[in-house]
Amino acid sequence: MARADYIQPNLEEWLAAFHFSTDITIRYCETDMSGHVNNTSHLIYFEQGRVEYFDQLGLGEDTLRHDGEMMVVAADITCHYHSEAFFREKLKLGVRVARLGNSSLDMEYCLLADEKNRLVATGRGTIVLVNRKTRRSVPIPEDVRENISTFEQMEMIR
Repeated sequence: MARADYIQPNLEEWLAAFHFSTDITIRYCETDMSGHVNNTSHLIYFEQGRVEYFDQLGLGEDTLRHDGEMMVVAADITCHYHSEAFFREKLKLGVRVARLGNSSLDMEYCLLADEKNRLVATGRGTIVLVNRKTRRSVPIPEDVRENISTFEQMEMIR
Protein backbone atom coordinates (compact mmCIF):
# COMPACT_ATOMS: atom_id res chain seq x y z
CA MET A 1 0.00 0.00 0.00
CA ALA A 2 1.26 3.49 -0.84
CA ARG A 3 2.24 5.60 2.14
CA ALA A 4 0.25 8.76 2.83
CA ASP A 5 3.23 11.15 2.69
CA TYR A 6 1.04 14.18 3.45
CA ILE A 7 0.45 12.97 7.02
CA GLN A 8 3.18 15.03 8.68
CA PRO A 9 4.90 15.19 11.12
CA ASN A 10 2.87 12.35 12.66
CA LEU A 11 -0.77 11.24 12.65
CA GLU A 12 -1.73 12.90 15.95
CA GLU A 13 -0.32 16.32 15.03
CA TRP A 14 -1.72 16.07 11.51
CA LEU A 15 -5.23 15.32 12.83
CA ALA A 16 -4.97 18.21 15.31
CA ALA A 17 -4.46 20.64 12.40
CA PHE A 18 -8.06 20.14 11.15
CA HIS A 19 -10.31 23.06 12.19
CA PHE A 20 -13.38 22.00 10.20
CA SER A 21 -15.39 18.80 10.24
CA THR A 22 -18.77 17.55 9.13
CA ASP A 23 -20.77 14.44 9.95
CA ILE A 24 -21.50 11.70 7.44
CA THR A 25 -23.82 8.73 7.88
CA ILE A 26 -23.10 5.90 5.47
CA ARG A 27 -26.06 5.12 3.24
CA TYR A 28 -26.83 1.65 1.92
CA CYS A 29 -26.19 2.73 -1.69
CA GLU A 30 -22.62 3.69 -0.72
CA THR A 31 -21.72 0.12 0.21
CA ASP A 32 -20.66 -2.73 -2.05
CA MET A 33 -21.26 -6.49 -2.16
CA SER A 34 -18.71 -6.96 0.63
CA GLY A 35 -20.92 -4.83 2.90
CA HIS A 36 -18.41 -2.05 3.43
CA VAL A 37 -18.20 1.43 1.94
CA ASN A 38 -17.33 1.26 -1.74
CA ASN A 39 -13.97 2.85 -2.51
CA THR A 40 -15.58 5.46 -4.78
CA SER A 41 -17.78 6.78 -1.96
CA HIS A 42 -14.80 8.22 -0.07
CA LEU A 43 -14.18 10.69 -2.91
CA ILE A 44 -17.84 11.73 -2.80
CA TYR A 45 -17.47 12.36 0.95
CA PHE A 46 -14.35 14.46 0.26
CA GLU A 47 -16.29 16.52 -2.29
CA GLN A 48 -19.19 17.00 0.12
CA GLY A 49 -16.77 18.14 2.82
CA ARG A 50 -14.96 20.51 0.44
CA VAL A 51 -18.25 22.22 -0.49
CA GLU A 52 -19.32 22.48 3.16
CA TYR A 53 -15.86 23.80 4.12
CA PHE A 54 -16.11 26.63 1.57
CA ASP A 55 -19.70 27.36 2.62
CA GLN A 56 -18.64 27.53 6.28
CA LEU A 57 -16.00 30.10 5.37
CA GLY A 58 -18.50 32.10 3.32
CA LEU A 59 -16.67 31.16 0.12
CA GLY A 60 -19.52 29.45 -1.64
CA GLU A 61 -20.11 29.42 -5.34
CA ASP A 62 -20.70 33.19 -5.69
CA THR A 63 -17.41 34.20 -4.06
CA LEU A 64 -15.21 31.70 -5.85
CA ARG A 65 -16.87 32.21 -9.22
CA HIS A 66 -16.91 36.04 -9.18
CA ASP A 67 -19.88 36.73 -11.47
CA GLY A 68 -19.68 33.33 -13.06
CA GLU A 69 -16.34 34.01 -14.74
CA MET A 70 -14.40 31.50 -12.65
CA MET A 71 -14.80 27.92 -11.58
CA VAL A 72 -13.05 25.50 -9.28
CA VAL A 73 -11.49 22.47 -10.97
CA ALA A 74 -10.08 19.39 -9.26
CA ALA A 75 -6.55 18.89 -10.60
CA ASP A 76 -5.91 15.67 -8.68
CA ILE A 77 -7.14 13.64 -5.74
CA THR A 78 -5.69 10.77 -3.74
CA CYS A 79 -7.34 8.54 -1.17
CA HIS A 80 -5.66 6.15 1.24
CA TYR A 81 -7.87 3.51 2.83
CA HIS A 82 -7.00 2.62 6.41
CA SER A 83 -9.97 0.59 7.70
CA GLU A 84 -13.45 -0.55 6.70
CA ALA A 85 -16.64 1.35 7.37
CA PHE A 86 -20.18 -0.01 7.08
CA PHE A 87 -23.81 0.88 6.37
CA ARG A 88 -25.28 3.34 8.92
CA GLU A 89 -21.91 3.92 10.53
CA LYS A 90 -21.37 7.51 11.58
CA LEU A 91 -18.21 9.17 10.30
CA LYS A 92 -16.59 12.51 10.97
CA LEU A 93 -14.91 14.08 7.96
CA GLY A 94 -12.16 16.62 8.56
CA VAL A 95 -11.26 19.04 5.76
CA ARG A 96 -8.46 21.58 5.62
CA VAL A 97 -6.43 23.69 3.25
CA ALA A 98 -2.83 22.57 3.70
CA ARG A 99 -1.24 24.83 1.08
CA LEU A 100 -2.50 28.04 -0.47
CA GLY A 101 -0.83 28.84 -3.79
CA ASN A 102 -1.36 31.62 -6.29
CA SER A 103 -4.16 29.96 -8.27
CA SER A 104 -4.41 26.58 -6.54
CA LEU A 105 -4.73 25.09 -3.11
CA ASP A 106 -4.04 21.69 -1.64
CA MET A 107 -6.77 20.23 0.50
CA GLU A 108 -6.48 17.33 2.93
CA TYR A 109 -9.17 15.04 4.29
CA CYS A 110 -9.54 12.58 7.16
CA LEU A 111 -12.44 10.22 7.77
CA LEU A 112 -12.80 9.01 11.36
CA ALA A 113 -15.24 6.52 12.85
CA ASP A 114 -16.55 5.66 16.30
CA GLU A 115 -15.71 7.21 19.63
CA LYS A 116 -12.09 6.06 19.39
CA ASN A 117 -11.55 8.07 16.18
CA ARG A 118 -10.63 5.00 14.17
CA LEU A 119 -8.97 6.17 10.97
CA VAL A 120 -11.05 5.05 7.97
CA ALA A 121 -9.46 7.02 5.13
CA THR A 122 -7.26 10.01 4.43
CA GLY A 123 -6.80 11.99 1.28
CA ARG A 124 -5.38 15.02 -0.40
CA GLY A 125 -6.08 16.88 -3.59
CA THR A 126 -5.31 20.04 -5.49
CA ILE A 127 -8.00 22.36 -6.76
CA VAL A 128 -7.37 25.19 -9.19
CA LEU A 129 -9.30 28.39 -9.84
CA VAL A 130 -9.88 28.62 -13.60
CA ASN A 131 -11.36 31.24 -15.93
CA ARG A 132 -14.49 29.70 -17.40
CA LYS A 133 -13.89 31.16 -20.91
CA THR A 134 -10.12 30.81 -21.32
CA ARG A 135 -9.81 27.60 -19.28
CA ARG A 136 -6.60 29.01 -17.80
CA SER A 137 -5.77 29.29 -14.12
CA VAL A 138 -6.34 32.65 -12.44
CA PRO A 139 -5.14 34.04 -9.11
CA ILE A 140 -7.22 33.30 -6.04
CA PRO A 141 -8.86 36.62 -5.01
CA GLU A 142 -7.13 38.34 -2.10
CA ASP A 143 -10.23 38.30 0.13
CA VAL A 144 -10.59 34.53 -0.38
CA ARG A 145 -6.88 34.00 0.41
CA GLU A 146 -7.18 36.08 3.59
CA ASN A 147 -10.30 34.23 4.72
CA ILE A 148 -8.70 30.81 4.24
CA SER A 149 -5.35 31.76 5.78
CA THR A 150 -7.06 33.29 8.82
CA PHE A 151 -9.27 30.24 9.36
CA GLU A 152 -6.38 27.81 8.86
CA GLN A 153 -4.01 29.94 10.97
CA MET A 154 -1.43 29.91 8.20
CA GLU A 155 1.09 32.53 7.14
CA MET A 156 0.10 34.57 4.10
CA ILE A 157 2.77 34.32 1.42
CA ARG A 158 2.84 37.36 -0.80
